[in-house]
Amino acid sequence: MVFSSLEFLFLFLPLTLTVYFIIPKKYIAFRNVALLLVSLLFYGWGEPLYVFLMVASILFSYFYGFMVGKHRDVAPKKARGWLVAAVVTNLGLLGFFKYTDFFIGIYNALPLPDLEKTGIALPIGISFYTFQILSYVIDVYRGDTAAEKNPLTVGTYVTLFPQLIAGPIVRYKDVDDQLKEREHSLFLFSSGLKTFLAGLAKKVLLANTAAALFADLKALPSAELTAVGAWLGIIFYTFQIYFDFSGYSDMAIGLGKMFGFRFLENFNYPYIAKSVTEFWRRWHISLSTWFREYVYFPLGGSRTDKKWKVFRNLLVVWFLTGFWHGANWNYILWGLFFFVMLVMEKTFLLKILDRIPAFFGHIYTLLAVMFSWLLFCFEDLSAGMTWLSRMFGAGTDFINETVLSLLLRSLPTLFILAVSCTPLPKRLYYRLYEKGRGWRALLAAGGLLLLVLSVAALVSSGFNPFIYSTF
Repeated sequence: MVFSSLEFLFLFLPLTLTVYFIIPKKYIAFRNVALLLVSLLFYGWGEPLYVFLMVASILFSYFYGFMVGKHRDVAPKKARGWLVAAVVTNLGLLGFFKYTDFFIGIYNALPLPDLEKTGIALPIGISFYTFQILSYVIDVYRGDTAAEKNPLTVGTYVTLFPQLIAGPIVRYKDVDDQLKEREHSLFLFSSGLKTFLAGLAKKVLLANTAAALFADLKALPSAELTAVGAWLGIIFYTFQIYFDFSGYSDMAIGLGKMFGFRFLENFNYPYIAKSVTEFWRRWHISLSTWFREYVYFPLGGSRTDKKWKVFRNLLVVWFLTGFWHGANWNYILWGLFFFVMLVMEKTFLLKILDRIPAFFGHIYTLLAVMFSWLLFCFEDLSAGMTWLSRMFGAGTDFINETVLSLLLRSLPTLFILAVSCTPLPKRLYYRLYEKGRGWRALLAAGGLLLLVLSVAALVSSGFNPFIYSTF
């Protein structure tokens, strides 16, 4: 089940809110249990068998956290041993389900007898909840939080349905206090509802529209994909992946507020960045933070006089970042592409970018990011390279009638997508909100209109892809 579905909007969410708020506010532990049960139901809606894997992961994380906390101060070596066990167990499960067939494919490329691939279905969201479990055990080991005595509380943290499928990746130390005591108010609930509706509109009205236009261009015969068509396609995908993922993150953050949780922002207008370094401070912030806190800093980060060690640390982080996204070479190359870009910026590019007008920094960053999405969206590398060659006019015309017609029809859409990537809509919203009750009522009506339009789009079309659900 995904948030942008009629089942979620009109069945699961209303029932969950009803059950949750029937329980008196003072019984926060019972509210947590309710969230745990509905989250397991949410997860098992499409994959009932993998609920057992989820429950096993919860029990493992509770046990390892307990043992690490028990030995941390009195027997550090034992605590470290339990931490290693937690890392091996969780990464082992992730590796088995996500990467087994990838490594079998590598083995089969060798001059040896082939192995049959397992064909195991990937548990939805396993990459996200594995990182959350690891953050809990590591935080306990570091002394950033105490080991949780109640396994149901750990279960609520791991399974919390607003961020279970696709993040944001919530670190335990950021929500441990909220799991025991959190604010519930009409103001927070209404704020969460507004954030949720904005995210829903991003996903259904913007991301799905961009996705459909990109799909139309991908469906063209290779000979008809002109240079303009190839550029237009990757521009649509650039918009699709941003509104798809940031919209889902906004919905998750909004839902969290409805239930009293305050999750950290996951996107901060990444397409207005003036460098790739800045882009990654704004894109998928929770993932960047996780790798920085639990991989980059432990390796030494940039706190060294030897540049090669900094580059080594960046290489490890970006190889893992790419591999985390998927068991395919295109994701690894995507991560390594950003490693190269960031090394170039650290070495000399940032100095140049600081001296030139910001406009050129924006253009450079957008071009770099668009080329990276070519690697990301084409698991077949040869298809991605063909698309890239078309962008530079190899073996195709500059434009034809089909692409020109699509371009002219999509110009208003492109304008709306481009403006919506910037802080302008949010600034306008708050400026109008501050003008008084009349404007606030109008904005509330606008939110209702977004809901109606989103539902109408869901009813009229079965086209509702979600990119990050496969990670």
